[in-house]
Amino acid sequence: MTTIEQPYAYQRHELVEPDWTRLPGWREVTAQDWASAQWQRAHCIKNVRQLRDLMGDLLEERFYADLERDQAERATMSMLVTPQMLNTMVPSLEAVPAAGAAWTEAFNADPVRRYMLPVFSDRRADWPSHPFATRDSLHEHDMWAVEGLTHRYPTKVLAEMLPTCPQYCGHCTRMDLVGNSTPQVTKLKLAGKPVDRHAAMLDYLRRTPGVRDVVVSGGDVANMPWRSLEAFLDQLLDVESVRDIRLATKALMGLPQHWLQPDVVEGVGRVAAKARARGVSLAIHTHVNNAESVTPAVAEASRAMLDAGVRDVRNQGVLMRGVNDTSAQLLDLCFALQDEASITPYYFYMTDMIPFSEHWRLSLREAQDLQHDIMGYLPGFATPRIVCDVPFVGKRWVHQVESYDTEKGMSYWRKNYRTSIEAEDEQALSREYVYYDPIYTLPESGQQWWRDNTDVESAHAAALVSAEASRVAAAADLA
Repeated sequence: MTTIEQPYAYQRHELVEPDWTRLPGWREVTAQDWASAQWQRAHCIKNVRQLRDLMGDLLEERFYADLERDQAERATMSMLVTPQMLNTMVPSLEAVPAAGAAWTEAFNADPVRRYMLPVFSDRRADWPSHPFATRDSLHEHDMWAVEGLTHRYPTKVLAEMLPTCPQYCGHCTRMDLVGNSTPQVTKLKLAGKPVDRHAAMLDYLRRTPGVRDVVVSGGDVANMPWRSLEAFLDQLLDVESVRDIRLATKALMGLPQHWLQPDVVEGVGRVAAKARARGVSLAIHTHVNNAESVTPAVAEASRAMLDAGVRDVRNQGVLMRGVNDTSAQLLDLCFALQDEASITPYYFYMTDMIPFSEHWRLSLREAQDLQHDIMGYLPGFATPRIVCDVPFVGKRWVHQVESYDTEKGMSYWRKNYRTSIEAEDEQALSREYVYYDPIYTLPESGQQWWRDNTDVESAHAAALVSAEASRVAAAADLA
């Protein structure tokens, strides 16, 4: 039989929990400690000193200097990495590099390190931020119906329950609110008491029967005391119009020990039983970006949630250069999730246009190519869509673009509904909305155009002119 060579060769890989004792600071840590959510939280890496204590002589001083400079000059998120996550960086026991230069190079190149512990040399020197980058790039706060409740889509809302997570990702789209302030970003603060904010959310949902789908997020719901989260979910399940509830938690991967705690598993079981009795779909959405992060502990936590009665565990990753920007990396991750951890690949978002994120972002054309390249390998229900979250529009599959100026890196999008702040906007459904590629991915002529139009207002006006020209040209072609 002739073997057909394919662009990607599927091979099942058994999950392995990396040996944490390979890191000097954890040589005495027992399996019992490692399985403890309390131990994991207490031993998160929050600063350069703690990372030095953990790594011993593995990393050269140049890495710490690079990290410190990034924290001082570029980082929009403070440092917070769980032991579980850090342990998946340079995980191989078969080819452990030597301490010093070799280990430093391997650590620098690691895909999980690239977005959890970004360093200054990772960032673009030419265009560290796009001229249109904003703190709240999706304008979620503009669409708050009550504090913390974003009503962006006609039938769906996002409930930001709290502003903290067990770990802080460098690319966080909610960097405006989530986490501690950094030298670059003074974080906004939720004004109301949690109990009052949550009561206001529930009251709004009772008064708004058009909403059927609630994403319960933050921050990360794993940082809420379980008793408080369950009380909210219990009341949410009493809202007659609600038919879908999604719990958003990166901690299913970054801190699986939390979701394996007996009181949490039992509590999820109670909530799932009530949801099932009411005919409500209860799912967990997590956030895994690279196959390195999928370990036996993650698989155990996922299956514990499914056994407790959750309908599905799904993954919403973020597409990032140096992390998962090849079809092989994406397929490796999807198969690890689907085959080994019972997690359904769902979305990969293009990195949002927040400050200092250009080194992570891919162009729309690159995202379209990746969507093309991963088709046909996974079952249809587990083939993730790569989506562009267009400001004031929402999630759009990357092939839904109306028109695309690849020279200037401007893509134009339409939508079929009004957000909660557009009730009086007659042009909301006919307007074209612009999304921007990273400037360094453009041809030289396009990069020069941006150098000549660095003023945001003039560039925005030029973008609208270009959009109108594209529309006229398309109409002429149809005629």
